[in-house]
Amino acid sequence: MAARRARRLLGSLCIALLFAQPPPSGAAARSGSRSLLTESLVRTFTPFYFLVEPVDVLSVRGASVIMNCSAHCESPPRIEWKKDGTFLNLVSDDRRQLLPDGSLLINAVVHSKHNKPDEGYYQCVATVDSLGTIVSRTAKLTVAGVPRFLSQPEAAAVRRGGSAVLGCEVAAELAPLLRWERDRRPLPPERRLLQLPGGALLLSNASDADAGLYRCALDAGGAPKYSEEAELTVLPGAEEPQSLALLRPPSSLSRLPGQSALFPCLAAGLPAPHIRWTKDEQQLPTDGSGRFQLLPGGTLQIQDVSEADAGTFTCIAESGNDTLEAQAELTVQVPPRFLKSPVNIYAHESMDIVFECEVTGKPPPTVRWVKNGDVVIPSDYFKIVKEHNLQVLGLVKSDEGFYQCIAENDVGNAQAGAQLIILDLAPAAAGPLPSAPRDVVATLVSTRFIRLTWRPPASDPQGDNLTYSIFYTKEGINRERVENTSRAGETQVMIQNLMPETVYVFRVVAQNRHGPGESSAPLKVATQPEVQLPGPAPNIRAFSSSPTSITVTWETPLSGNGDIQNYKLYYMEKGQHTEQDVDVGGLSHTVTGLKKFTEYSFRVVAYNKHGPGVSTHDVAARTLSDVPSAPPQNLTLEVRNSKSILLQWQPPPAGTQSGQITGYKIRYRKVSRKSDVTESVGGTQLSQLIEGLERGTEYSFRVAAMTVNGTGPATDWVSAETFESDLDESRVPEVPSSLHVRPLVTSIVVSWTPPENQDVVVRGYAIGYGIGSPHAQTIKVDYKQRYYTIENLDPSSHYVITLKAFNNVGEGIPLYESAVTRPHSVPDPSPMMPPVGVQASILSHDTIRITWADNSLPKNQKITDARFYTVRWKTNIPANTKYKTANATTLSYLVTGLKPNTLYEFSVMVTKGRRSSTWSMTAHGTTFELVPTSPPKDVTVVSKEGKPRTIIVNWQPPSEANGKITGYIIYYSTDVNAEIHDWVIEPVVGNRLTHQIQELTLDTPYFFKIQARNSKGMGPMSEAVQFRTPKASGSAGKGSRPMDLGPDYKPPLGGSNSPHGSPTSPLDSNMLLVIIVSVGVITIVIVVIVAVFCTRRTTSHQKKKRAACKSVNGSHKYKGNSKDVKPPDLWIHHERLELKPIDKSPDPNPIMTDTPIPRNSQDITPVDNSMDSNIHQRRNSYRGHESEDSMSTLAGRRGMRPKMMMPFDSQPPQPVISAHPIHSLDPPHHHFHSGSLASPTRSFLHHQLSPWPLGSAMSHSDRADSTESVRNTPSTDTMPAAAPELPEPEGPFLPAEEEPPGPPTAHVRPSHPLKSFAVPAVPAGGPFDPALPSTPLLAQQGGSHPLQAVKTASIGTLGRSRPPMPVVVPSAPEPQESTRMLEDSESSYEPDELTKEMAHLEGLMKDLNAITTA
Repeated sequence: MAARRARRLLGSLCIALLFAQPPPSGAAARSGSRSLLTESLVRTFTPFYFLVEPVDVLSVRGASVIMNCSAHCESPPRIEWKKDGTFLNLVSDDRRQLLPDGSLLINAVVHSKHNKPDEGYYQCVATVDSLGTIVSRTAKLTVAGVPRFLSQPEAAAVRRGGSAVLGCEVAAELAPLLRWERDRRPLPPERRLLQLPGGALLLSNASDADAGLYRCALDAGGAPKYSEEAELTVLPGAEEPQSLALLRPPSSLSRLPGQSALFPCLAAGLPAPHIRWTKDEQQLPTDGSGRFQLLPGGTLQIQDVSEADAGTFTCIAESGNDTLEAQAELTVQVPPRFLKSPVNIYAHESMDIVFECEVTGKPPPTVRWVKNGDVVIPSDYFKIVKEHNLQVLGLVKSDEGFYQCIAENDVGNAQAGAQLIILDLAPAAAGPLPSAPRDVVATLVSTRFIRLTWRPPASDPQGDNLTYSIFYTKEGINRERVENTSRAGETQVMIQNLMPETVYVFRVVAQNRHGPGESSAPLKVATQPEVQLPGPAPNIRAFSSSPTSITVTWETPLSGNGDIQNYKLYYMEKGQHTEQDVDVGGLSHTVTGLKKFTEYSFRVVAYNKHGPGVSTHDVAARTLSDVPSAPPQNLTLEVRNSKSILLQWQPPPAGTQSGQITGYKIRYRKVSRKSDVTESVGGTQLSQLIEGLERGTEYSFRVAAMTVNGTGPATDWVSAETFESDLDESRVPEVPSSLHVRPLVTSIVVSWTPPENQDVVVRGYAIGYGIGSPHAQTIKVDYKQRYYTIENLDPSSHYVITLKAFNNVGEGIPLYESAVTRPHSVPDPSPMMPPVGVQASILSHDTIRITWADNSLPKNQKITDARFYTVRWKTNIPANTKYKTANATTLSYLVTGLKPNTLYEFSVMVTKGRRSSTWSMTAHGTTFELVPTSPPKDVTVVSKEGKPRTIIVNWQPPSEANGKITGYIIYYSTDVNAEIHDWVIEPVVGNRLTHQIQELTLDTPYFFKIQARNSKGMGPMSEAVQFRTPKASGSAGKGSRPMDLGPDYKPPLGGSNSPHGSPTSPLDSNMLLVIIVSVGVITIVIVVIVAVFCTRRTTSHQKKKRAACKSVNGSHKYKGNSKDVKPPDLWIHHERLELKPIDKSPDPNPIMTDTPIPRNSQDITPVDNSMDSNIHQRRNSYRGHESEDSMSTLAGRRGMRPKMMMPFDSQPPQPVISAHPIHSLDPPHHHFHSGSLASPTRSFLHHQLSPWPLGSAMSHSDRADSTESVRNTPSTDTMPAAAPELPEPEGPFLPAEEEPPGPPTAHVRPSHPLKSFAVPAVPAGGPFDPALPSTPLLAQQGGSHPLQAVKTASIGTLGRSRPPMPVVVPSAPEPQESTRMLEDSESSYEPDELTKEMAHLEGLMKDLNAITTA
């Protein structure tokens, strides 16, 4: 796609040659294609780079320094220098000068304590005026300070063959300039003499020649500076063993690859110490064959350090039985190195490009970008993507130049650059160019993306070979971006990565093989505002304020829509998984009640009116240390001999140490003299040998742990007695002198006497026992003990018992005995007491800890027998859930595998042997909530009746909600494969299970997904559900264009555009009266002619006619013979029409009625499709005003009925009875009465007396249009404007005028007493064939609401009553619309005037009856 896009943009420049390699993002050509270009076609890249870059330099005061720099370009570049980011003015500088090759010479470096003008960071800048600017890496110039010794050598003495260290410390930058002298002469190079990088001198295997005066010298320019002299004395070798000591332990180092490292480990002692080294607990080969060498004195040298050498090095010094260890870390730092450098790029204006830059180093380098020597500041159009890459959006000509990626870390920096050339668009080739694309619209607008659609240009309506470029920019920004369609002929595109609530300007340009054409008119579209939640609170900090509290502070989030309402502070102990929270109103909070010297993590979430925002990162803090809150554990005493006792112990429990244990304080005293206490402070070791005690004396000891805050509680006093004399422990003890056993039912009491030979040390006794063998179990007891009871034995069993004395050498000779336990004669056990105090502690969403107490245990609740506990639990949902059980041997049990947010009940029983208790009282606990683990189910999408652009989404809650559902999120999109962040989001608050989505595009497939959420977060999404919105031809939303009535349309005479057909402009009563009287006279003349014709009919025909007219709601069906049907008396030209006999029907609400239809299509002239479409639009328009929640399904169904009109002869205006449906919401049946005419009198009374307001859901304009569509007649031979195209066979009818649910207004209630006769003439149609089969009017099944009231309206004809027309009043009219209708009705006519006219009409009807009777 990218290559095709680039070829299209470059046009006739043969850009196919530019793309020999795959182009980068934005379809820009890479420098690898430059060799394929020719000067005549496009500009080529210019080589411009540094040959030499400056490096770090160490200098001394007064010396001269050269910072090297040299650049290459076809045109000689101009070299300048920056120091600490500022250009140097070398013209007026007498100490600094620019050399011909571009290097910088600094003469006589100046450096003092308060004036350091030359020290700093230097950078070389190369510029070619017509091309651009590049910058070099930065180089540091370090000037050694005034020679000064931080520490002086001190006199020392060393035994012959031993080791010594002479210290001499200087500043780090002066260390390379340091050397040593002995007796004021340089030291000879010997392996025994090693100068460390810090300056110290290590001397090993000392000899008499090493004695003398030592001093260190600094050669920092000029005369050397000497330290004080220190005398080294060599003593004779020691004869007695000397304790092992480390004179110079190793210290941690940081090195670069390729450097060497020295780890000293100088030890002294006798015998001479042996030194060995390990790395990460692996033995190092130091035989000298590799990079690791062991120098004299135990120093480890690592040559050519690599990254793999980083780790922990341990020096192990061994001398006799003594061993000492010391550790040091080696850190290997790596300067930045480019894994992928930027490459040259060709591009056009408005395109997007990406310069790639991938670096490595240790520590990880930071990256900044420079364009023509200036730092690129990230913005909306210059972005850092994928960590280090530079993306430039919407290129403009000024973006051309050199871009450099500069990477730097603590140990170095590096740069790499590339050139950007922006090409001009090629001139269009000869040939027609496309015109501007038409009808550019935004069909889908979200917060961060917009879908644009358009029609092909008028010059190429098909547009199959056209491609399109979409240019867009923020309003008011000149930098324009471009997006191209993915394939030819495609007329839509999705523009992504936009900003919310921002106005963008779009234009579309079509391109053919000759080039780009005209641009469409700019289209401004504003993205939707984003429900902005608060961002993370910046600068969150946590610090300990006491051993049990930590204070957390933060600042107000920088982003967010609306004021911050509150904050929630979450904290958790390190290593735990249960997070706690607290609501905070301000910007700081102190959390109290924490554990001492324990690390906690903290995070903050800000809340605004939209909900929780983005959490901050976790910050950790440790509470302050305190004195330990518990004593050390397991203090034991071991008498070593007559003068010493060994103490051993364990640290206090981890949760009670309250800090780092720095040592232990031991207090001891003679038992006989409790006031005389001796203290001994030891290190962190867990044992101490107390020596110098008196023989045969009993001592008491106690130990307490110490931290930096003080000493904690001590253990209880523990006593031991020293031996009377130093006993022999070179051999094992002899056999005990006697062994006695006394069996009981479940135990055996063992007693003994010590060995007869008391000269051998006895440390204790080992008792072994078992059935048939004494080796099943072994118990060791103290040497003072003389008896022991073996518990938990089986009754009536034969046990073998052995007794052995032991000391540190080993165990002595055993003494054997056997015994048979007594039989069990105890009666059946009585039940035990049940556990009490059962408590359920909720730990997580699936774990609850059950604890209890056992009153049958001692007060300390220590279990010493073989009892066990059974825990059972269950939940009450569903009710028949079975119990689950588990056994425990302690007073607590962890129940896992529970369901989230579920109430459980727990009980416990205890069992000991054959005795069991009853179940304890129950404890209840509800597990914590968890995010939903299943999506919402049964997702359905239906169209909202009457609103095709509105859909209703329904669903059911997820099966595994795992908590109270607090809302749902509906995702929808027209592309099921789109990334989820490109879908439009509709949030639903609360536990509602339905939601309406409005303003969708017609005839478009949409895909919907739903996601549930609770207090813990979001659950999984449901599967995508597809739904296609209805077609535009069936209905349209609000704002539909008015019906196109054709060129021959003429407005009605009265300007009838009121809801009820009344004139818009008021007429005076005299004119109205003249019109009424005129119409009445014409009616009488016509009726007289009809009456003369009717008197010729036979009496039988009159009877058939009367019978046919008695049915009120009968079904109308055609007969095959026209002689069997007599039309109504008031029909004029009735030879053209035929009505079926009206049969009586017992059902007051017939389900089906028939109406005559023309024989063939020639009988009715079709109406233009646009009329029908607009009629549908009008119908949908009135439906759009209905209540969204109470829309009837009937209204939606009847919206698709085709309309039907009868043809009449083209005559002057005549009294014609038009049939219209009467709609009802409750019983949804349509009655189509062809021969009924509403009585004006009855209509008037109905309006006066009806208890139900005559509501209409139409607006005034809609009602006016609807009335005109029925009453207006074209002047040519076409159907009336209200007549649509012919219905399909057996199709349902669409009424001639679709009224809202409620009584008809324009037809049941005329605005004038004679207005129902004033129907305009109908153009002549073909003859109506009475033999034509009928088409039934399909009934619609509706709701089951009972009818509230049924009104009938009729007009008397020839003294016979016509079947009344039922008018069904709805049960729930809309108040607002009803009020409007009543106002309209009141403004249409005055009651007094109408009464006079009605009386006049009744007189006319009496005269008509008299004439027809005669």
